[in-house]
This record gives sequence, structure tokens and C-alpha cells, in this order.
Amino acid sequence: MSNTKWQPGDFSLLTDVDSYKASHYLQYPPGTEYVSSYIEARGGNFDMMLFFGLQAYLKRYLSQAITLAEIDYAEELWLAHGVPFNRQGWMHILEKHNGVLPLRIQAVREGSVLPIKNVVVQVENTDPAVPWLTSYIETALLRAVWYPTTVATLSWHVKQIIGEYLEKTCENSEAELPFKLHDFGARGSTSYEAASLGGLAHLVNFQGTDTVSALLAGRNFYGVDMAGFSIPASEHSTMTAWGQARETDAYSNMVEQFGGKDRIFAVVSDSYDLFGAVRNIWGGSLKSKVIENGGTLVVRPDSGNPIKICVDVVESLGDIFGFKINTRGYKVLPSYVRVIQGDGVHALSIEAILQRLKKKGWSAENIAFGMGGALLQRDIHRDTMNWAMKANAIKFAGEGDWKDVYKDPITDPGKKSKRGRQALVKEYGVYKTIRNSDLGESKNLLQDVWRDGKLLRDQTLDEIRTLSNGS
Repeated sequence: MSNTKWQPGDFSLLTDVDSYKASHYLQYPPGTEYVSSYIEARGGNFDMMLFFGLQAYLKRYLSQAITLAEIDYAEELWLAHGVPFNRQGWMHILEKHNGVLPLRIQAVREGSVLPIKNVVVQVENTDPAVPWLTSYIETALLRAVWYPTTVATLSWHVKQIIGEYLEKTCENSEAELPFKLHDFGARGSTSYEAASLGGLAHLVNFQGTDTVSALLAGRNFYGVDMAGFSIPASEHSTMTAWGQARETDAYSNMVEQFGGKDRIFAVVSDSYDLFGAVRNIWGGSLKSKVIENGGTLVVRPDSGNPIKICVDVVESLGDIFGFKINTRGYKVLPSYVRVIQGDGVHALSIEAILQRLKKKGWSAENIAFGMGGALLQRDIHRDTMNWAMKANAIKFAGEGDWKDVYKDPITDPGKKSKRGRQALVKEYGVYKTIRNSDLGESKNLLQDVWRDGKLLRDQTLDEIRTLSNGS
């Protein structure tokens, strides 16, 4: 827990906040000792969510003890910034708690799939001298929850779409599904950390990724040695470097370098003339190499209308290499050739592509998808699921019971918050948020995961994946 080598410019829990948090310690009623707050998704684009990502924040950030150097630095910063600084409060945390924030955090298990508008996290201070601390960490704690959970939720919903089409058109949908949505989003993310956390959130649902930072996050925070997998693949620079006249040589080199028994490799094929490349190179001069290389060539279209282009490529490959009819009655390309669509891919286009493919009699197993900015960045914001952290209870000196705290604005009923300490239960297979005082003999699924610097629940990615699958 020590952080004795902290220097200005390093991360600090004192400054990982919105500016107005610095003055809130002066705003609570006299006698306030404890404050409770909760986190929920209040609405937005999805009815169901997949909860994920809190554990990474607890291990990476909340585990850091504050130091005197941080307090001195924060005081100078806040006063110059124009807001007051609670030096007495932070010195109390340093001296009494050795710099560890005295907080209790409860949360539903990561990997849980549940309806929105349920409480997923609840937090309170454990030292009556610092009731302001609960809300002070809102900026960081809410961010730590909403972003990876929103990505995990989006990825989960796409999994349901792909899974539905595989179930209808494929003989072995369970084997196919884990690698049908590949993460191409690292370069479209705002930061390394966003790519790592969002990328790992995606890997709760699938096992294909090119976001290497997500693999490291899996090792560092969720006890998995290898969270996802990839294959050799070309980009336009490696293909166009050969020049248009030597496009065949560029493709031939890919087969020679990466072909072989049970090997899979992808080749972007639209540098000049996509359908000419499919007909004249893959299906012409290199046809025998494709058939005999022993592995699987994955042809990647990368431009044009994705709903039309990639299905047309599947059909062109079928005309050239043939196909079989599976037991579901759908056409399947030979095992040595497949298609991946990585341009213009999002939830709606994936469904439209699979719908068109099915309508034309092709199994969903013929195609995979690479999803970039739409997976980790585009339309991924706090209001995608209307996330909020709100105070729900307060306790005063000399009073044993919690008192309700809530907001109920007449100008926006959708922002009405929950009153009182909350619990999460599952009755007859349905999740439900209730008042903690009404829990009775029911099991509270909001379990302690953190208390006063100690991690109380350490989930592995394998456990989270199993839970997200309903097991």
C-alpha cells in the first residue's frame, strides 16, 4: 500500500476528481458521519447490461496509499485553482489509515447480466471523520464502471445477434461464436487505458482481438495468462508496397509465409480491384495454392457498402471454390477460404449483413467481423446507458439509523434517484433492487469487494466469462 516515491506528475487519488469535489467537505449538514452512494445505468440504448471492470480500478488505483507529498501538492494546486482544500481531512486519512482511503464498496459479481435500472455498486465511508470521501471518488469510480461495462454490454448484445444467426444456419454454433467478432479498436480509442479496459471488456464475450493492451490488462487484473488470440494479417501498406503490377506476388507471399496445416491468415484484397483480385488472383493464378496450402485464407474486403460487398465476396468465392450444403440447409465455403469484414462494422450493419447472407442461403459461419471504433469509441459514452452515481443515505452523529437521501426533479422524472441503502436480489430468476431494510432472508447480491484498502473478491476472467454465459 505504500507510495513513498510519489512525485508531482504521478497519479494521485487526491486529484483524480472534478474540481467542485474539493469544496464539498464544507457543504454537508453538521453532524454528518456517513454517506452512502450507489451506481446504476438509468436507461439509454440497452435493456440489459453486462457488469465488468470495477476490479481493474480497485487493483490499479484505489490500492494506492496517499502520501504527504501528494497532500502538499494537491493543496498548492487547489488553492491556485480557486477552490478550498481539506488538508485536515486528508491528513487524518494519512495519519490514522496510513494513507489508505477508508471506504467500503459493494458490487454485483462481474460478468453478471442483468436489467438496467438496478444498483450494481454501492459505496460508503467507514470512518465518521471523512463522510465527504464517498462522493469525492465519484469521478473516478463512476468512470471505472461505466466505460468497461458499456463496452462489455455492447459486445454482449452483438454476441446475441451473431449467435442467433449461427444457431439458425450453422451446425456447430458454439465452436464458431467465440471468434466471430474481432476487436480492431485500439487505434480508434482515446488512450492506452481505454483500449486496454474496453478491449478486455470485449474479451468477456469473444476471444478474438488485435488490441494487445487488453491482453496485458487481463494478466494484470483478472488472472488470465492469455485473454484473446489473433492471426497473421496484411494491411494495405504491405500489399501496395509490391505495386499493382505485382499484386499477385504480394498475395502469393502471404500464402507462402503464413499458409500451412491448420493455420489461418487474412489478406486485405481491395487495394485496387477487389472482385478482380477474387476472380483473377485468389480464384485464378493462386487458386491451387489456396486449395493446397493446408490452412485457411481469410479474404478481407475493406471498402464499399459492407452490407453488399462482403456478401458478394462470399458468393464470388462460392462460384470459384464451390460449397457444401450443411444439415441446416445453408451453403458453406470450403474450409480453406473464409471472409472477414472490418470496415463499416457496427451492431446494425452486422445484423444486416447476416440477414442478407441468410436470405441468399449462406451460413453465418462463412464470415467473421472486425469491429473498431464502433466497439471501443463511437457511441460509447456515459449517456449510452445513462450512468449515474447518486447519494442514497446519510447517517448523523448520535443517530443509529440511516436517513434517506434522494433527488426527484419535477423537470426530469427520469433522473429520480433511489432512496435509502439498497440491496440487489434475484427472485424467480429476475434481478430486483430493493431497500436494504427489506432484504429479510433474501441473499444480497451486492457483496463487499473492497474495504479499507483490501480487495475482498478477486474474480478471474474465466469465472466472469462463465457467469456471463449464464452458467
